[in-house]
Amino acid sequence: MANTKANNPPKRQCRQCWFHAYSREVHKRLAPREDCPACVDHMVHGCPDHMIVR
Repeated sequence: MANTKANNPPKRQCRQCWFHAYSREVHKRLAPREDCPACVDHMVHGCPDHMIVR
């Protein structure tokens, strides 16, 4: 289960990026040194506006 910090991003932060940064359960299925496709997408294309906390 995700911790409280992972579920409560501060204003002007992306919900997905915050959750992926503070919850170990998201990336536990990845192999060592394997990139998370969702994280890479946000790094390359930026965070969608609807995922930013207002």
